Amino acid sequence: MEISDARRKIPDLLHTAEAPLRDTLRILNETKTAAEAAIKERRSHEKDLEAHEAQTEKMKSHAASLKTNKEYQAHLFELDLANKKRGDFEEKILVCMDKIDQLQRTVKEAEGKKKALEAAFEQEKKALDEQDRTLAAELSQVEAHYREAAARVEKGLLDRYTQIKASRKDQPLAAVRDGICTGCRLQIPPQLIAQVKRSDDLHVCPYCRRMLYWEGEPVTEAPAVSGTKPSDLEVGESV
Repeated sequence: MEISDARRKIPDLLHTAEAPLRDTLRILNETKTAAEAAIKERRSHEKDLEAHEAQTEKMKSHAASLKTNKEYQAHLFELDLANKKRGDFEEKILVCMDKIDQLQRTVKEAEGKKKALEAAFEQEKKALDEQDRTLAAELSQVEAHYREAAARVEKGLLDRYTQIKASRKDQPLAAVRDGICTGCRLQIPPQLIAQVKRSDDLHVCPYCRRMLYWEGEPVTEAPAVSGTKPSDLEVGESV
């Protein structure tokens, strides 16, 4: 169960190890998208500037046809407005260029970071894959030993063990240590402890229902020593 649990955790460990790389790839893709949008915006402003320059040139070509001073003053005013508008287009283009330069630097940094993280993740993935293969081989050996041991166990006892294991979904066995069930950490009645010590039958914890076993050699009954009364002995112990 411990081996299987360790193997189940490997995909989560792999997912966690890949998290920095995923974050960097996300930032890289978002930055590339933003840079492409900024480039399109700059090109759009450049086209607008070209159209404005063409319109301004046509406006200048009409200057020779002006006949009055009033018309000429109006023409100069329109040219002044056109120059200001031209400056607005140029300012927008410069802002886009600065934005593109900054985004491209970020892309370059993210690509370098991505390369380092890919190498680190690949190394971690190889280590986890090797760990999984090792655990799989170990699990195969344990399962083989389990089958060999199960074949030597009385069928009725093995069935009871299997039922408890299926109902608990965890370790079905628990040792009795210092009068306590090591499974649920609760105090066991002295009479039950004595029965587990004798190991003459299968006993389960009254609280967690795990199969109990005695750590150490089972206690065997021996003839009473002359001069010793049964009442002098502790419950669960023998001479």
